Amino acid sequence: MQRLILFRHAKAERRAASGEDYDRDLTERGRRDAELVGRALVQAGVGVELALVSASRRTRSTWEAVSAAFPVARVRYEEDLYCAPAERLLEAAQSALETGAVLIIAHNPGIFDAVLTLIEGGGQHLLDPAHARHGMPTATAVVFDWRDGKPALIGYHLASAYGGGGGE
Repeated sequence: MQRLILFRHAKAERRAASGEDYDRDLTERGRRDAELVGRALVQAGVGVELALVSASRRTRSTWEAVSAAFPVARVRYEEDLYCAPAERLLEAAQSALETGAVLIIAHNPGIFDAVLTLIEGGGQHLLDPAHARHGMPTATAVVFDWRDGKPALIGYHLASAYGGGGGE
């Protein structure tokens, strides 16, 4: 793997009709924000070959909104990425070592914990302390260059930076 993108799902509705957290879909703002961040990634020169996506409704919908930016990417929906801890998300990334660029769409707190784990593991980083204080808002993508087994943070893309919502 040469690049890893960790993406927190976009803004989701408060409650699904079923009452189940797993079934919550994106709001309209969430769809727009995911599309904005997808386009921003492409403009930054970030491609995706494989998307590993939590099987929940909101992460699937986030991928649907982002996927137009990455038309040749393959996608795998994985049940065990639903509300997964950082360790599981990073295991999923490691399982795709043969892939050039891997995108993982998942949930907080695991997705942000994975970002912090990679940064604290000695990888070079450009993370603004203000970003770290606020955690990882919805529709945020954090991009790591991954060469020689060492992560280097090269991008932090918040929907709000491109005219979208965000902040929660």
